[in-house]
Amino acid sequence: MAMSALAVADTKKASPQRRASWVAFALLLPGLAYLALFFVVPFVSLLMTSFGVNDTSQYGAFYYAFNWQNYVDVISEYWPQFLRSFWYALLATLFALLISYPIAYFIGVVLRDRPLIRNLLLVLVIAPFFISFLLRTLAWKALFADEGPVVGFLQAIGVFGPQDHITGTGFAVVFGLTYNFIPFMTLPLFASLDRLDTRLLEASSDLYATPGQTFWRVTFPLSLPGVVSGTLLTFIPATGDYVNASQAFLGSPSTTMIGNVIQSKFLITVNYPQAAALSILLMAVILIIVGSYVRRTGTDDLL
Repeated sequence: MAMSALAVADTKKASPQRRASWVAFALLLPGLAYLALFFVVPFVSLLMTSFGVNDTSQYGAFYYAFNWQNYVDVISEYWPQFLRSFWYALLATLFALLISYPIAYFIGVVLRDRPLIRNLLLVLVIAPFFISFLLRTLAWKALFADEGPVVGFLQAIGVFGPQDHITGTGFAVVFGLTYNFIPFMTLPLFASLDRLDTRLLEASSDLYATPGQTFWRVTFPLSLPGVVSGTLLTFIPATGDYVNASQAFLGSPSTTMIGNVIQSKFLITVNYPQAAALSILLMAVILIIVGSYVRRTGTDDLL
């Protein structure tokens, strides 16, 4: 009788747990369905397309197959664009970090007791988001144009000659990437530095640490989650960017990035299998780089 009573009690306890698990599953179901519909299905379609074979009898048509040659072809033909994309993205990420960290530190730590000025500066950081990405890049194209004020000033002081220019160079592309992604770097850094306990900085000073030692041993390690988040939010989209390096904006044929090649294959030359293969390769390489970077920085919880 005692064992029977215990079994009934366990059943009653388990019943609310089952109901709670079903409620949790029901709440997760819309999100899971969204991910399946707009991420898993497109990814599977892209993967299948990357093994396709072009149908030469009809423009832009292809049929599904298992053609590994697409990957061999795009790697052998477009490896310079791959390397250039990661190099430009790395430079833009480093420059954005060097520019954004002092800004985030000033807003998040120095102005902690001045909320009005602090909020105003935060608005200025996100203000570029109120203007189209394309318009901002076109504005820099006008400023860097051969007849623009920047080149005119450099020529006036003797730095540039009549044949020198800025647009169409790697400098212009990296500058555009850095400028456009600075808010993505600044906001995570600010969120991390805003939670910094300033008493730790005071304790470091009381222990006769120099400002440099305080920064490298206290401030920077505590802000590392923001650094990692900001660099990921900058590096990943910058690698696949195709606007800044486009000839219509700041780039030229010599600065073409892999995003420009993918865009061309999808919309101009219309070679869907090769475009899909390039996209899959780009995602795979980024995942490997990001995974290694996050694990080396000891912030695995961000994955």
